[in-house]
Amino acid sequence: MELIIRSNPVQIIRHQICSDSCENKGKKEESRQNIPKMFSEIQKVTDKAMVFLQKKALSALYIPKQKLHMAMNNTTAPKVQLLYDLCKTTFTPSGLSSSPSPQPIHKLCSLLDTFGPADVGLKEESPDDDRGHGFFGLNRVTRWAQPITYLDIHECDSFTMCIFCFPTSSVIPLHDHPGMTVFSKVLYGSMHVKAYDWVEPSCIKESQEPGCPQVRLARLAADKVLTAPCGTSILYPKTGGNLHCFTAVTPCAVLDVLAPPYREDLGRKCTYYVDYPYSAFGNGAQISNGKEEEYAWLAEIETPDDLYMRSGVYVGPSIRV
Repeated sequence: MELIIRSNPVQIIRHQICSDSCENKGKKEESRQNIPKMFSEIQKVTDKAMVFLQKKALSALYIPKQKLHMAMNNTTAPKVQLLYDLCKTTFTPSGLSSSPSPQPIHKLCSLLDTFGPADVGLKEESPDDDRGHGFFGLNRVTRWAQPITYLDIHECDSFTMCIFCFPTSSVIPLHDHPGMTVFSKVLYGSMHVKAYDWVEPSCIKESQEPGCPQVRLARLAADKVLTAPCGTSILYPKTGGNLHCFTAVTPCAVLDVLAPPYREDLGRKCTYYVDYPYSAFGNGAQISNGKEEEYAWLAEIETPDDLYMRSGVYVGPSIRV
């Protein structure tokens, strides 16, 4: 006898739902147990990513110590310190060689060209104040008696860095720089420069002038007015106007670098001269017609009594030696 069991469709659906529900509960329970493990894996990946990104960012920002030190020096060092550093690497106690490389000279000139009075602790003098009252409130009658002020920045066996501050009409007479190279930069004001170089081979004549036993022929190298801002002037041992005279047209200041410095025991004594027109002593050399004005006879003299110079105190940025 065949037994047929007929189930209610609702019961069948309920049975299926119940079966599915039990199965889903098992899966959910399994998933719930796996959640901590999944979070742990995600955390590990996240940590690795963060470490990678941090290293990447730091490597982009990293600057080697040497480069950082150089960058700080270049941005914070005053110009006068840069000038000292450049002079220290350029000059020796014997100065520049007879055929120096143009590169260090160009660097020095380029740096000096950027200097103004504020870079060395100076304030530009007013021409109006100078003509009327001078530096110390004196009248025009005593204006000529005002001294040239010498400011010593640095001196060593290889070079000297210094400043000359001129009141109007003051003069540093014609003088030489034996075996020396000199860089001069007008910081403010106007200054007349007259400069000579010796004619080679030397041409010497006996002089009839009292106190001047002989004169020597020189050729004019410069006769002009320099007004700030202007380029740096250079004189060499035998060219460029090694013998020169400065006359202040207005109050002015000049920054000088002398290499090597004056030193009498090594033959670098400052000697003063007076110049005479070429025609004053006749034809002492073969000079082309019409060129006489380019030559002069120079006679050695004692240090002029009216050279009025005093030492001042340099108040600009200090130098780290």
